[in-house]
Amino acid sequence: MQYTQAQRMCRGKNKAPKWTRPDDGIVSVMVLPLAVIDPADLARLEKLFGAMWSVKRAVQRDARARVDAYWAAFRERNEQGAKAVRQRLGLSREALERCAYRHLESSGHLKHHASKALAMHMADEVWNGVQRHLFADSTGNRHGRPRVGRWYDFTRIPGRARSHTIMNKWETFRLVGTFQGHAIAYTDGGRRTLMQPRRMPTPAKPDGRIPTDRGPRKATWWDHTGPLAVVFAGGPDGGRGDLVLPVRIPQGPGQEDRVRHFLEADARWHKVDLVRRRKASAPGGWAYEAHLMVLGPGYASPAVRQMRQHAAGLDRVGGVDGNVSNLSVVSFPASLDPADGAPESSEIVLTEEDRVRLEREAKKRRGRARALERSRRATNAAQYGLSKRQTARAERRASRGLTSKTVTMPGGGRDARSDGVPKQAFRRDRLSHGYRELRARQAEAAASAAECRRHRARAVAREIVAVHGPHLTVEDCDIRTWYRLWGKCLSQTTPGMLISALETECKAAGGRLARASTWSTALSQHCLCGKRVTKALRDREHKCIACGLTGKRDLVSAALTAFVDLADPDAPKTARLDSARSRHAQITYGEGLEEALSESTTPCQNIPRGAGRVAVPRQSGASAHRTAERRDRATPDEPRNTRDHAGTPGTRPACSPQLTLW
Repeated sequence: MQYTQAQRMCRGKNKAPKWTRPDDGIVSVMVLPLAVIDPADLARLEKLFGAMWSVKRAVQRDARARVDAYWAAFRERNEQGAKAVRQRLGLSREALERCAYRHLESSGHLKHHASKALAMHMADEVWNGVQRHLFADSTGNRHGRPRVGRWYDFTRIPGRARSHTIMNKWETFRLVGTFQGHAIAYTDGGRRTLMQPRRMPTPAKPDGRIPTDRGPRKATWWDHTGPLAVVFAGGPDGGRGDLVLPVRIPQGPGQEDRVRHFLEADARWHKVDLVRRRKASAPGGWAYEAHLMVLGPGYASPAVRQMRQHAAGLDRVGGVDGNVSNLSVVSFPASLDPADGAPESSEIVLTEEDRVRLEREAKKRRGRARALERSRRATNAAQYGLSKRQTARAERRASRGLTSKTVTMPGGGRDARSDGVPKQAFRRDRLSHGYRELRARQAEAAASAAECRRHRARAVAREIVAVHGPHLTVEDCDIRTWYRLWGKCLSQTTPGMLISALETECKAAGGRLARASTWSTALSQHCLCGKRVTKALRDREHKCIACGLTGKRDLVSAALTAFVDLADPDAPKTARLDSARSRHAQITYGEGLEEALSESTTPCQNIPRGAGRVAVPRQSGASAHRTAERRDRATPDEPRNTRDHAGTPGTRPACSPQLTLW
């Protein structure tokens, strides 16, 4: 496989200073729903996504073939070097961009819908995945072999960033209009609140002549000061004019200040991406959005800013203990002086209301899954066999001399070969319209639940930082091991998402969430007095024979985490437990500390109201990895260490056919 690149003609070095993002490169994104009601605009939008999907799929296939050729040429890599082989095969960002250009030029219809700038940025996205596969990260790991994605997973068309050195230069999607013009158009001149109709009219392109210093010129979209809209000029061979999509500003309590933060300063608008998401009730089954990237930090409400300002003034140190079903936090004054405050403890636990709501949501998900399976079986009856009950009924009718009945929905297994592979791939099945609509509703419900979990994580993190301060320490645990032991329960409680949100909130309040290695500290096996108290994973109570301290295991571990010192804050392996300070805190606070380790001392210890779909449902037994079946017994003891928690992964038990437990 040989790829030759033509010699390019380049200009000289740019003498102007290079433009850099302000505010240390901080950017934020606002989601702007698009009111796509016109059937003609909807058809053009669907063809645009289809064209860009064709370009991305073609580039992905070429990149996959080049990667395979790269790994096959091991002798050439050893003799000439890996860089020379990549250059010969065209494994670079520029080469993939040229590949996308060739596909666009050789096709007879893609240039009617897509432009060269869109193809270039789509190739850049493909190169990002190839780059993660070719080059290892800081931990020495590589991503998997690049693959061709699915049509339903293709939901984003990246736009090109606007030029901040040349006036009015947007090469792909651009946002026109002003926030003031949008508000005036839909508030009757400011005499009432914002009321946007369901069928929003498409803004008209300005016409006439605009006076300038060099004489009058023809009006363009840059002179439009009315309602907001996203404009795309179309492909170079398209003759249908500009694609104009009206923007619907989010409405609701507390939304006005947030909208003004993003839309009033149009000089900070940087890029617009076109995104679609599954919505069964929308025309075509997709709802379209414009993701506006703004230069600068995101919006924070006055209450959140006040909470962060208060947290920044707290001189406290705390520890966090993440668990499968809860999150425990304990903090102390940094001076360990009772006059500066008392120890505080918090537990994020589940209420009975949360459990009931979660069981109800799980029942809905199971119902949708059964309905999808029934629809697939009814539409592709020839690919499934009869169940035992249906087979027995057919045999009874045959023995009595009765005619056999036609089974419209077989209940048996999928017709497969001797090695278990289905004779017909699932992707080749015929799917009904009802199946596609139900699958869209299922995807919409899953996206809503994921957003709910993210909102819950942010709310919990803000409450924790407001009480315990922004200087916290957490154990550097490998949550992948938890997934192998408890499975889907982790997807609902999301301890990793909670810790990530807590890290972001600590940074926003001026602090930091440090990570300490469990291998060098063994916090769950020690007491505040410094003695080692060996406990199995099933033991949830801490009882020290040396000092007599009793309390919850998670709260005691969180309290010990507060006294961990790190020689290098970026290296969890350098963590060491300061037993002298923990013993001093135990003597100083006495009964107050023992009460804090027995139960939560903060009033907000449960999940916030309205943040459902995130708790652990009731289960008859502990769920394990699917290769280990279900276990109706107590939780096993802690496994042996399989990772040094310094970034180097070790042997994982779940990678073997059977899950080994010690």
